[in-house]
Amino acid sequence: MTAWPHQSVLLDEVLDALAPAAGEVFVDCTLGAGGHTEALLQAADCHVIGLDRDPDALAIAGERLAPFGDRFTAVHAPFDRLETVLSEHAPDGVDGVLADLGVSSMQLDRADRGFSFQSAGPVDMRMDPTDGRTAGELLAEVDEADLAGILRDLGEERDARRIARAVVAHRPYDDTLALAKVIEESLPPKARFRSRTHPATRAFQALRIAVNDELGQLDRLLPAAVGALKPGGRLAIISFHSLEDRRVKRFLDEEAGYDAPRDAFGRPVATPRLERSRKAIKAAPDDPNPRARSARLRTARRPA
Repeated sequence: MTAWPHQSVLLDEVLDALAPAAGEVFVDCTLGAGGHTEALLQAADCHVIGLDRDPDALAIAGERLAPFGDRFTAVHAPFDRLETVLSEHAPDGVDGVLADLGVSSMQLDRADRGFSFQSAGPVDMRMDPTDGRTAGELLAEVDEADLAGILRDLGEERDARRIARAVVAHRPYDDTLALAKVIEESLPPKARFRSRTHPATRAFQALRIAVNDELGQLDRLLPAAVGALKPGGRLAIISFHSLEDRRVKRFLDEEAGYDAPRDAFGRPVATPRLERSRKAIKAAPDDPNPRARSARLRTARRPA
C-alpha cells in the first residue's frame, strides 16, 4: 500500500459535517494529497471536484484517487476561482464545500519548496511554483517599513521592526537556512527562547501568507462557497491560525444573521443564508497527528 505524504486532519469530523450521500456533488477546495476527498468517495457514491494550485499535489492525488474513476475531477486552480470552476463542472451548485487551509506536509517537508527553516532550500514559498513572485523576490524588493508591516500583520510578530531591519540589511538570500539565521540572530536572547517554537516561525508564516495572498484568497473563497451551495448544502472550513479563523468565524456569523438588524420580536429582518455551528470543532487531545493540534473546523449549512 502506498504511504501518502500527508495525513488529513479532523477526517471523521469533516465526514460528519458534510454527511455525503449517493448522487451528491462536493468540492474540495484544497485537494492536497486527496485524503479528505478519498474519505468522501469511500463514504458514499458521490462525486468530488478537487481544486489545488500545486501541480505536485494534483499529481499525487490523481494517483491516489484513480480507482474512483469519473467520480473524481481534478482541477488546477486556486480556490478563489471556485465560482469559475464550478460554472464549468457543477453549474447547478454543489451539496458540500470543504477547505482545509493548512500547508500540507508535501510542501513543508520538501526543502526545495522553500517553506521550512529546518533545512536549506530556495526562498520560494509559493503554493504554485509555476506562478507568482517568490519570497526571495519579495524580500529583494520590499522596503523595511513594509516588511515590518507584513511580519506584524500576517505573522503577529512582536519583534517585526527589529527583524525587518536585519533582514533588509543582509539581503539577498540564497537559502532558507540563511534567512532563518538572520531572523534568529536579530533577536535578543530572551526573545529567542520566548516560546517553544523556532524564532523564525512567525516570520516564515508571514512571508508565506504574503507570497500566496492567503487571506485575500480566503476572503474571495467564502462568499463564492456559500453561493455555490444548493439548499441543504454543507460547508466545512479548517483553519490553523487565528488570522484565518477570525475571518471564517466573522463571515459565518454575518451569513447566519447573528449581528443582523432585528424586528420588534427579535427576528432578523433579512433571512440568514446559513445555519452555523456556534463552536469550532477541535482535534481530540490524543489525536496522533501533530499538525492537528492547532486545527479548528467551523461548519455551516444552507437552509433547505
